[in-house]
Amino acid sequence: MQPRVNQLKIGVVLSYISKVIQIVVGLLYTPIMIRLLGQNEYGLYNIATSVIAYLGILNFGFSSAYMRFYSRYKIEDEKNKIATLNGMFLLIFSALGIIAIIAGIIVTVNVDVMFGKTLLKEEIITAQILMLILVINLGVSFPVIVFNTFIQANEKFIFQNALQILRQVSTPLISLPLLLTGYGSIGMVIGTVTVNIIVEIITVYYTFKKMNISFSFNEFDKPLMKEMTIYSSFIFINMVVDQVNNNVDKTILGRYSGTIPVAIYSVALTLNSYYTQISSGISNVFIPRVHRMVSANVDNIELTKLFTRIGRIQFIMLSVILSGFIFFGRPFIGIWAGEDYFTSYITTLILMIPITIPLIQNIGIEFQRAKNMHQFRSYLYLFMAIGNIIISIPLSIKYGAVGAALGTGLSYVLGNGIVMNWYNHTKIGLDMKYFWKEIAKFFPAFIPPVIYGILINKFVDLYILKNLLINGLVYVAIFVVSMWFLGLNKYEKGLVRSPFK
Repeated sequence: MQPRVNQLKIGVVLSYISKVIQIVVGLLYTPIMIRLLGQNEYGLYNIATSVIAYLGILNFGFSSAYMRFYSRYKIEDEKNKIATLNGMFLLIFSALGIIAIIAGIIVTVNVDVMFGKTLLKEEIITAQILMLILVINLGVSFPVIVFNTFIQANEKFIFQNALQILRQVSTPLISLPLLLTGYGSIGMVIGTVTVNIIVEIITVYYTFKKMNISFSFNEFDKPLMKEMTIYSSFIFINMVVDQVNNNVDKTILGRYSGTIPVAIYSVALTLNSYYTQISSGISNVFIPRVHRMVSANVDNIELTKLFTRIGRIQFIMLSVILSGFIFFGRPFIGIWAGEDYFTSYITTLILMIPITIPLIQNIGIEFQRAKNMHQFRSYLYLFMAIGNIIISIPLSIKYGAVGAALGTGLSYVLGNGIVMNWYNHTKIGLDMKYFWKEIAKFFPAFIPPVIYGILINKFVDLYILKNLLINGLVYVAIFVVSMWFLGLNKYEKGLVRSPFK
């Protein structure tokens, strides 16, 4: 039990070190990239990546299905079935990788049909080269999903997060020299893809050499395949929705408004992605535990307690970022990305505020999947995606990046803020009233930092870097002290103290 606990604790620490490194590297690297590429090519790069990102849904959610069935066979110590499962998934993902490459080539050839009205001929050629490189990278990565999921299912969080840190540090170290020597977005993408392939080779080597992963191709379990397909089909719908919410706004803006609104929105989306990643650091390491608890028929009271503990910790981490961004975000963007990107401030807030609800509840997705009750979420998210597209097109045409964000933000409020909370409470068995009461206990802790934030914006020029840094650090210090005395419970204070004991 002790090695598993150590993997969990160290895994959480490494996960957040990874997130911090990714954010710090991104904050340092992105403004350099924006200035070296220019607003138009930066927008073009984001158009290409957003289009190819849609092809990522071709894994059809099978990786989540693997986690569920692997957990079942692991508890029953069915080694032969695990080997058969591995073999089936390797064949499936290899085939899907080939399909992704073919589909990507078709999309790449026809990129002028999609964006011919807003992109110049030279921009279309560059976009096609970028997309072709990204398509090959995507196709190669598909079979490696089996190995990554196997590592996660066995809770090898130390290796997994250490490798992620290596990826995050290496990517800019390779890509930046290519940018500086004038290779532009194409050189940058080649550098990123090179790092990805090296990391994937290391992943495969580790599973064979250190974990003795085994494959059996002697039999193709058709009943299992049918069960997995049904299970995964609903996760696939979720993936479609996630891709729509993450990329459709850039695609719509690229189609109707050109590269500059895409660049403005992309800055907001980059900051929002950093915000999103903070919440996943702790929830990801609990995924195997959730599946084990549900498989062991642990009662809903205990599941609610775990759900709430994780949610409160996520809320603490997210709230300091969100509240800080409200008070310091606009001057930060002006200094970081440039005055041309001031519109990204309100765009970022429109994305951040509503997405906070699903972020502090994202472990709930695994409760639904473990109970095989994720179908409703899939249908709901499908309607959210359709609604997002319908709303975002006219809003994007009229209000640009801000309008695109409004459509996405509204879908999160209605879908996650209202409907999904109702479903978790009435159908999954999680006590959402208890959850929100526990979250509400934090709000007295916000009073001191909010007062400071209001006053500092009124009396200090935060558009001077020195003032921004000093007052930002003071704000964080006030937030931490206030949260310690007015927000944290005994369990959470114990987590803070434990590394120092």
